[in-house]
Amino acid sequence: MHPLKYLAGYAPAITEQVHRLIDSDKLPALLLKKYPQPHDIKTDKALYAYTMALKNQFLRQSNPLSKVVYDDKIDVLHQALGLHSVVSRVQGGNLKSKNEIRIGSIFKIAPPECLKMIVVHELAHLREKQHDKAFYKLCEYMAPDYHQLEFDMRLYLTCLDLGGTLY
Repeated sequence: MHPLKYLAGYAPAITEQVHRLIDSDKLPALLLKKYPQPHDIKTDKALYAYTMALKNQFLRQSNPLSKVVYDDKIDVLHQALGLHSVVSRVQGGNLKSKNEIRIGSIFKIAPPECLKMIVVHELAHLREKQHDKAFYKLCEYMAPDYHQLEFDMRLYLTCLDLGGTLY
């Protein structure tokens, strides 16, 4: 049996189903059937525009974003898919801060729903810093099927981890 590091917190019945899909080599086909095309957001500029459109739709009053980029230094193996950070610096006598979102470059070629889930997750951190009930409620507000998208994204990462590619 393959270790399912991206599905470690899920119920044994679910991980057993995933193991059966992997053993019968049906996981890639299942994902391709559900997500036949990768997204077309390949550049940092397009990612910024996509993120800002979601932010303006759902979080108009939250702090502005100064940067949204794909980052090839984000290590998916260490549980980071994207990062929300606040960069602070002193300018004259004032303290200036900027919000940045960095998405793992592994998601340049991914299902559009996986990218949406990660962007929604990072946008939710503009208002809610902790992964608590309010945080997930905000994620569900922006993406009503957030938890299913997160699970599917974990299946996608599992597929990649096993050496498979979808696109």
